[in-house]
Amino acid sequence: MKKVYILLAEGFELIEAMSPLDVLRRGGVHVETISLASTLEVKSAQKVTIIADKKFNIDDLTDGDMLVLPGGYPGYVNLKENKDVVELVKYYLQKDKYIGAICGAPSLLGENKLINGKKFTCHSSVVDSMDKKMYSKDDVVRDGKLITSCGAGHGVEFGLELAKVFLDEKAIENIRKGMELHKED
Repeated sequence: MKKVYILLAEGFELIEAMSPLDVLRRGGVHVETISLASTLEVKSAQKVTIIADKKFNIDDLTDGDMLVLPGGYPGYVNLKENKDVVELVKYYLQKDKYIGAICGAPSLLGENKLINGKKFTCHSSVVDSMDKKMYSKDDVVRDGKLITSCGAGHGVEFGLELAKVFLDEKAIENIRKGMELHKED
């Protein structure tokens, strides 16, 4: 079974973590939320506390097929300042696994020279810290195994693009219908 890990650092953007979680689980994808806090409880940027599935341990997370990095302030800063998170992202890239990053989270990749010439998008507040040669103003960008989005308003769209990695078109359409994103005539 394919595994997706969503990393939750204090101050994560609620929609950017929970929308992809919801979309992926609707499709039957195995998703676990991972707390970078000292407990399973992680407070979002909106002061909503989420109880993660497990605590961060780099050795327990190398078996995943995709790593999802939500933005939010100061969540994305807490992600990129965590050396173990950066090492885990490097590991996923070296093993040709998927990385999903939204809002400010792509800056972890950019500031650590991990974009590797791939097209990306990110929140406008962090674009100046990135190498803008491959920057796109699109809402969601997929280049190979890197999937990025510009922010919270595109959380569901981002989640659907992540789901396309694991699910066929019919399953994606069923998720869209269930969420009232597509209505039949």
